[in-house]
Amino acid sequence: MDLGVGTVALLTGAAFVAGVVDTIAGGGGLLTIPALMAAGVPPVSAIATSKVQSAFCAASAVHTFARSGRIDLRSIVRPAIGASVGAVLGGAAVQFVDPAFLTGLVPVLLVMMAGYFAFAPRVSDEDRHARFNARALLATATAIGFYDGFFGPGTGSFLAAALVAWFGMGLVKATAHAKVLNLSSNLGALLVLGIGGKVLWPLGLLMAISSSAGGRLGAHLTLRAGTRLIRPMLVTMSLLLTAKLLMGVGDWLSSLFAS
Repeated sequence: MDLGVGTVALLTGAAFVAGVVDTIAGGGGLLTIPALMAAGVPPVSAIATSKVQSAFCAASAVHTFARSGRIDLRSIVRPAIGASVGAVLGGAAVQFVDPAFLTGLVPVLLVMMAGYFAFAPRVSDEDRHARFNARALLATATAIGFYDGFFGPGTGSFLAAALVAWFGMGLVKATAHAKVLNLSSNLGALLVLGIGGKVLWPLGLLMAISSSAGGRLGAHLTLRAGTRLIRPMLVTMSLLLTAKLLMGVGDWLSSLFAS
């Protein structure tokens, strides 16, 4: 589709800000998907194109976190594969199941997660004893990956929350590893949507370049500020996502595959 230079510039700017936000707390799609739709991009293509920039942003953030030694690749490879497989299955399932039923559940989960980070007394940079084992991590990553392919909003936040609450990771480490899992789920979902011809590749790649720069900045801010930045950002983005969903984002998501 033909978009003006000014519109493309605004979309790349939105992608940069989304990259910063997404790396720190998740929820970057809260900015890019509405921006794409406001520019006249159909809902399915908006989600698919947003996945391009989100994947590049996640890859950029993962690179920055890995260089700083914050990622244990050996422990996260299997969950990352699970997240990707889950996203592929979710992307396939959404074509047959109306996603509208999730619009009632997701806001509740987001509010619970915001409450956890707002009031939990021991959310820090230090690792704690994990409540569940590696098999549970694989199952969790696969389930959230399925959610990312099926619906999507808040995936990064859900991953970070699970890694902190259930698997004992410190908040910065959880944020870093959540980006690995989110990258894998993005790629899985993008595979399904790309095969379906829903991705606007030129626009998506332009936004991806900008989002990658935002992802690097977000990763550096996370490493420097730690929980002082991540915790309030997670709470804020969770509540904003909740408000957006309650205001009707489910209306257009439920119509994605209606035609």
